[in-house]
Amino acid sequence: MNSVAVDFRDMPEPAWLDAAAAFAVKAIDAIGEDSWNLSLYFCGDEFMAGLNAEYRGKEGPTDVLSFTLGEWVDDENDRRYIAGDVVVCLPVLQRNAAEFGVTQNEELKRLVLHGVLHLAGLDHATNGPDEPMLARQESLLLTLSEEKIF
Repeated sequence: MNSVAVDFRDMPEPAWLDAAAAFAVKAIDAIGEDSWNLSLYFCGDEFMAGLNAEYRGKEGPTDVLSFTLGEWVDDENDRRYIAGDVVVCLPVLQRNAAEFGVTQNEELKRLVLHGVLHLAGLDHATNGPDEPMLARQESLLLTLSEEKIF
């Protein structure tokens, strides 16, 4: 069974945090992983800009960042994979949704999937649709199209 903890920074608490966690669990299930622990954070522009500068050396906020831990741990009942953290910047998500002509719900699902795929070890050199990771992301998005976060 997969588990997702959610939190927020640099913004008011979203009412839909539990729905986001439930979607992230479905995303992990959809890529065929099990026994994962993942942290999902939502933030504003300022917090994300700080992370982007510190960890990528880039100025300004980005839409999603993944921080892989990738460690197996044994607890008293089972063995868990501590996958890492996915951080989503809501203001960038909102701007992306408007720019790409998609709903904010769809864009949030896309960003969560994107982060989960990075934690699973996938990567991409460009943002082109021919990138295998991005093609898989869009395929998973179709599979999970009926899911609602907000």
